[in-house]
Amino acid sequence: MEVAAAQVVDCENSANSMIKKFEKLKQKYAEISNINSAISLLQWDRRTYMPPMGSEARAEALSALESIAHEKFTSSEIGDLINELHDWANDLNYDSFEASFLRAAKRKYDREVKIPSDFVRESAREISLATDLWTKAKQDSDFSLFAPQLEKIVNLTRQKASYLIYTETPYDALLDLYEPGIKKSDLEPLFSELKEQLISLTEKIKADENKISNDILKNDFGEESQVFFLDRLVCDLGYDPLKGRQDRSVHPFTISMSPADVRITTRINKNYLSTGLYASLHECGHALYDQGIRSEFERTPLAEGASYAIHESQSRFWENIVGRSLPFSKWILPRLKEIFPSQFENTTPEDFYKAVNKAGPSLIRVEADEVTYNLHIILRFEIEVLLIESKISVTDIPDVWNEKMRDYFGIVPQKDSEGVLQDVHWTGSFGYFPSYALGNLISAQIFSKMEKETGDIEKAIEKGRFDVLLNWLRKKIHNYGAKYEPAELLSKSLGVKLSAEPFLEYLKKKYSDLYSF
Repeated sequence: MEVAAAQVVDCENSANSMIKKFEKLKQKYAEISNINSAISLLQWDRRTYMPPMGSEARAEALSALESIAHEKFTSSEIGDLINELHDWANDLNYDSFEASFLRAAKRKYDREVKIPSDFVRESAREISLATDLWTKAKQDSDFSLFAPQLEKIVNLTRQKASYLIYTETPYDALLDLYEPGIKKSDLEPLFSELKEQLISLTEKIKADENKISNDILKNDFGEESQVFFLDRLVCDLGYDPLKGRQDRSVHPFTISMSPADVRITTRINKNYLSTGLYASLHECGHALYDQGIRSEFERTPLAEGASYAIHESQSRFWENIVGRSLPFSKWILPRLKEIFPSQFENTTPEDFYKAVNKAGPSLIRVEADEVTYNLHIILRFEIEVLLIESKISVTDIPDVWNEKMRDYFGIVPQKDSEGVLQDVHWTGSFGYFPSYALGNLISAQIFSKMEKETGDIEKAIEKGRFDVLLNWLRKKIHNYGAKYEPAELLSKSLGVKLSAEPFLEYLKKKYSDLYSF
């Protein structure tokens, strides 16, 4: 009996020891999270209010902070704690906070420890400088202003891929940063199927492209009036202004300091309402996800999305499946008429619905319709692969870009700002673009499941009962944060595997009705 009692005491002591180590790891991670929040705040300011001459100093500050955060996270102390707690975590309930925390922390640690701190410092500085150079180059529509810095970023990206290790292509190492488990060999057949069917659908639309006009969206819409309207709109959808704010930037983005501080930006075009409207809907979708992550996950590796594709599924769901639907048109038009009475005096919800869904080849990705949008992504994916695999050089990009635009869309940009310079992502986010296309596919799968479980979604949208949709998303997606990897989350919450079929069915039905083919 004394031996048995001693064994019980030893087990209790061991368990208590593990709990203390876990609490220590949590505390260490929280300290690193605080630094990352400061980094995010500096990045937000850099892209919104920082004076133009602040670029160099801000690049140095970001470089220093990112290096400090990386060194703290990849320290032997953090590594030892994660390894010591690994077996203990395996004996816990798989869904427990502790087990989930350690899975996410170990995945991050195993990746980050491979990257030298000096490299992190150099990359952070060059990426910060690249963002400011891209902004200038886009404003001047001159790729040559950005190309030398892009060359540095590409070389650093290839170097990063070599640190992370891969078996088939360096691009796989970059994809894994955004989509755990996804490889180029998974995307190529999926994107090949998408490209074939989307080009076919685009050709059918082009045959009667003038059937729908979006002229009602092209008028004099005062910038300040738009800002006022969009601030109100995102709140109507469920965005909590006490936990964020909406500003303006060259390229719209969402950034999260914590679930209690999630900021978004939009981009206003005085003469084209769709630019700001759909930028805000898109970024609001991201923000609703971040604001919906469980508060107890704050300052842990679980306080983020399951993947970038899952994140993009939220933005694309609100932007397109909700925001370009007829029920949404019926809800939003009376509110637009309050702000812009003369511009929409004789407009019906059906007119508005058709206008915001006008489809056909276009130059700008963020303003593309649902049919052609993924072709923009596939174009960028193919160029990224060629670039990272050293099959083309930076100076080749404009020509390759224009050739693919001609092949997929039948149009060619006449200036760099409408072509190769339109996206900020190549300042340091190679491997991210596929997440947009995957997000589109997942958004359709989400909508299909939501309809089955909640009933008449269209009626809820028409009445402005966005809480019905948001509450479902909070329960099925948002509250889990990064607790599960994307494939596991889709299986647990939706009972599905990633598939293009629901998305293609959604497009074919919607656009065959709109364009009568």
